[in-house]
Amino acid sequence: MAGYEAFLLVSFGGPERREDVMPFLRNVTVGRGIPDERLERVAEHYYMFGGVSPINQQCRDLLAAVEKDFAASGIGLGVYWGNRNWEPYLADTLRQMAADGVGRALAFVTSAYSSFSSCRQYLGDIEAARGMVGESAPGVDKIRQFFNHPGFVESFVASTAQAAASLPDGLRDDFELVFVAHSIPLAMAAASGPAGGAYPAQLASAAELVAGRMGFSRRWHLAYCSRSGPPSQPWLEPDVNDLLAELAASGSRAVVVVPIGFVSDHMEVKYDLDVEAAQTAERLGVAFARAAAPGTDHRFVSMITDLVRERIDGVPGRALGSLGVGADYCPAGCCGGVSAAGRPSEARRPAR
Repeated sequence: MAGYEAFLLVSFGGPERREDVMPFLRNVTVGRGIPDERLERVAEHYYMFGGVSPINQQCRDLLAAVEKDFAASGIGLGVYWGNRNWEPYLADTLRQMAADGVGRALAFVTSAYSSFSSCRQYLGDIEAARGMVGESAPGVDKIRQFFNHPGFVESFVASTAQAAASLPDGLRDDFELVFVAHSIPLAMAAASGPAGGAYPAQLASAAELVAGRMGFSRRWHLAYCSRSGPPSQPWLEPDVNDLLAELAASGSRAVVVVPIGFVSDHMEVKYDLDVEAAQTAERLGVAFARAAAPGTDHRFVSMITDLVRERIDGVPGRALGSLGVGADYCPAGCCGGVSAAGRPSEARRPAR
């Protein structure tokens, strides 16, 4: 198995109790000088759901599904899970892996795209965690981006079709298709990928693939959510709420919103889309349906197995569209540039 002994799921992390929300948000924003008063406003999003982010349970569910698929496929890797910003922390997971005798692992990061925050920062976090563990830390290789893998795309095709079917009678063939991803600063977007600009290009490619396989012949739209930072710093636009207003003004009667930038229905999806965007659509008199993110969809889980086989068995990579299969290993400087705080990228140790 090419020397690999384990599979490591690496994710963002999230609080699972009300009292964990503020410590979690301080972890996320450590070093950026954001006062607690501003974090409290974000914390209200979590309090609306009892202080529990869905992401940790989604990771547990995904890991269980992956382990089952590995067993059915004859892949004998141990499975582990570590987070960037909350328990189980990456360093703690790597310590356990070292104690279990793991020398080398493949890491699957819960982001399909190239950018500092969705790729390079995870690489930095993995190396920082290895440094905290010391010489016994296992080597960790990150699996490539997968935005155009058939399993990712077809999962969204199925959930988007299901969302469209949930629209009221008379609107199921008369809706706008709106793809949504997490916004990032323009400077970060320009630095994404080895040639720059990979993040918005990959998003557009994934959206085009989903729309094409649905047989959606009209123009589709790409929007963004979860913008933060000072107003003076330009981020990718349009915001999904602004786009909904534009579509309503032009006479659109229904929208199907697809969280193309996400792999599970975590807080940005549950709050930014299911609460804020849904309320915007209701205010505008526009019917609203939201497609599910891949989660534990069997096509997505099988994709993870495919990606692992690429590395352990040399199976040729699969990709749809014109952008092709990404590099197994990120080139030097890939996804570098500036962080979400507008500073040069650097690995950081999470506050505990």
